[in-house]
Amino acid sequence: MNQRFSSILLPLAAFTVAAILSALGARVAVSLVEDLSRSAVQEALADDGQQWADVLGDGLQVVIEGTAPNEAARFRAMSIAGRHVDASRVIDNISVVQRDDIIVPEFVVEILRSDSGISLIGLAPATTDRDVLTRSLSEIAGNTRVADLLELAEYPAPPEWRSAMTYATRVLRELPRAKISVRAGRVEISAIAESAAEKRDLERELADMAPRNVATRIAITAPRPVVTPFTLRFTLNAQGGSFDACVAETFDDRDLMIEAARAIGFEGDVTCPIAIGAPDPEWSRVVSQAISTLGALGGGTLTVSDTDLHIIAQQGTDETLFDTQITALADALPALYALEADLPAPPAPEGGEEALVASFTGTLSPEGLAQFRGMIGDDLMKITADNYAAARFGRSSLSIRTTVEPSVPSGWNIRVLTAIEALSRLKNGAVSVSPESVTLTGTTNDPEASTAISALFIEKFGQDGSFDIDIEFVEEIPEEESGPTPQECLASIRAITDETKILFDPGSATLTAETRPVIDDIAKVLRDCPELPLEVAGYTDSQGREVMNQQLSQERAEAVLTALRGRRVLTGSFRSIGYGEENPIADNDTEEGREANRRIEFHLYDPESEDGGRLETDATADSAEQDTAADDATGEAEDTDVPTADGTDETTGDAPTSESDATAADAPETDSPDTDTPANDTPDATDSEG
Repeated sequence: MNQRFSSILLPLAAFTVAAILSALGARVAVSLVEDLSRSAVQEALADDGQQWADVLGDGLQVVIEGTAPNEAARFRAMSIAGRHVDASRVIDNISVVQRDDIIVPEFVVEILRSDSGISLIGLAPATTDRDVLTRSLSEIAGNTRVADLLELAEYPAPPEWRSAMTYATRVLRELPRAKISVRAGRVEISAIAESAAEKRDLERELADMAPRNVATRIAITAPRPVVTPFTLRFTLNAQGGSFDACVAETFDDRDLMIEAARAIGFEGDVTCPIAIGAPDPEWSRVVSQAISTLGALGGGTLTVSDTDLHIIAQQGTDETLFDTQITALADALPALYALEADLPAPPAPEGGEEALVASFTGTLSPEGLAQFRGMIGDDLMKITADNYAAARFGRSSLSIRTTVEPSVPSGWNIRVLTAIEALSRLKNGAVSVSPESVTLTGTTNDPEASTAISALFIEKFGQDGSFDIDIEFVEEIPEEESGPTPQECLASIRAITDETKILFDPGSATLTAETRPVIDDIAKVLRDCPELPLEVAGYTDSQGREVMNQQLSQERAEAVLTALRGRRVLTGSFRSIGYGEENPIADNDTEEGREANRRIEFHLYDPESEDGGRLETDATADSAEQDTAADDATGEAEDTDVPTADGTDETTGDAPTSESDATAADAPETDSPDTDTPANDTPDATDSEG
């Protein structure tokens, strides 16, 4: 019995001891793994500079504790721990320092427009009405697409953000190919113009459009024109040097030629367009060398047309000097160039029978009146010259008297027609044709006119043809047009609304189709009345709840504003206010009176006053009209208004929206359009901040 008990007890004891030893071993192993893991993570965090983090062991888990300076440090600490132990074993017990000074990100929006469409990229405040902005850009893009890649951030909009976005949207309408960068209070514009003249006009227009609180950087580039032939004409005489024509391929080339001219006596300024078309990279160097040769001769005229050079020395130039200088220049020219030089013979001795001297003159007044007098070769050319001048200046602005003289010199008729064409390219001036030369003087608004006319003379007369050009460039400054006064604008709109009332669909803020022509006519008036403070006021009858009527009147006033923006009226100084059932102009107990009270009114207001109240003169006129309307209960109370520039939705910078066909009017079709139901019918494109 004892033997059987011993045989059972011994194995049990052995298993028990083994279990205890295994448990102890596992515990030791876990403790070792815990210590190794904790130590490895702690060392890794210390090496990374994360001394704020404490690492604790909890069995096989690693606990990270401490206060991280920011969210990025917390994330980095967890990532480092995850690289040394299994991420599932890492417990995040980290807190992050709470900062009171929240850093607002810089809001930047890039708007790109090309022939393929418009792209919107960047970060904007969450208060931006994305749908309205997208609809505005879609209207500008037309049939092309709009790619909206805009991100919105839940931060307050910085000052001047709305003004900058409004200005950028207006600018986009004027530039079919542009890049516009928008920041708070700053807009940078890069665009391409078709010509130098368009470049100047765009720069002036965009600068005038900019709000006072928005800084701008406008960079408009114009492609270099293609000029053929590449022409230069330089004259040096006792009075000094002068350029009749000048063109260069680069600014360095231009400076090189002008420097050569100054070295031999040229003073003053020269208009030398930068263009494409130089026949050879060495063209400006060759021309500079020829100008220097002219100086060595003591004077004369240099004419260059592509690779053909022609020098006419002054009468009396030493023949040996002439031969030496011309030979030296010819030897220095590249093989591509051809040089022709003339030394005029001394004048013939006086005496003999005096011959008839042919002449032809023309004048062009600043008012555009042209007069021509002189000789012409035959009857057919007389008719040709008359018709040619009429085509250039207009028959009503032309006076031409010519006499037929068959003895005129050879090529005379061509010289006359060329003189007429040259004069037509000036703003005002005079031209004189003689057998020896053609002289043209005057002013022009085109900086390239002198070069173009010189090229014309060289083409018609040849390089050895003698002509003298003295044209002054005067930049054209657009005259400020005086528009109508606010009272005149008001009278015009009043005449429109007196004839046809603004109407809405029943119980809604949607303008009826019949009202569209009314808004069209008002928009035409407002385009000629910019920068005027205009209040668009909405009114309802007394039916329905007061709060709902106020909301409906506000929506209708905003719908009118949206419709005007849709017709490209600048509404920056407009405001829309809904007055609900206030200020009735007729009895609300009758249908006629209720219809009269459902109305849109326009008023001038004073933007400088603290309460933004209506102008006294406007209020007086309005009061008188209300009395009249109350007497006859016709309901035609759209009495005052004045236009302004795009600004009610300056908060979002949105341009005209798809509501452009909407207009503001009331719905006379129902007895109670101002009941509770219309309160939910809000126009799609209203600006809640307007």
